[in-house]
Amino acid sequence: MKLITRVFEFIWLIPRNAVIVFLLGYRKVISPLYGDVCRYYPTCSAYGLAQVQQRGVLFGSVLTIWRILRCNPWSAGGMDPVKTGSGRFRVLANGFVSPK
Repeated sequence: MKLITRVFEFIWLIPRNAVIVFLLGYRKVISPLYGDVCRYYPTCSAYGLAQVQQRGVLFGSVLTIWRILRCNPWSAGGMDPVKTGSGRFRVLANGFVSPK
C-alpha cells in the first residue's frame, strides 16, 4: 500500500515539476536580460517559483498572477514573503519537489 501511495504522489508531482522547469529556465535565460525591475522582494519569478513549490500548480499560479498584476509602476512594492505550505512534500536542492 505504501508503494502505491508513493507512486501516486510521484505522478501527482509531475505537473508541478514541469512548471518548476519552466520557471527555472525563465530565471536563468530571460530574467537576466531584464535586470532588477521588480518592485517586490523576492522578485516575481522567485516568488512564483516558491509558490509553485509550496502550494502546487493551481494555487501557486493564481498567487503568482496576482503578484504580477500588483507589480506595476503605481505600486509601492516592498517585502512580500512566501508563506510555507503544508509540508507534505520537500523541495530538493535543485528546486524540484519530491514526496517526503
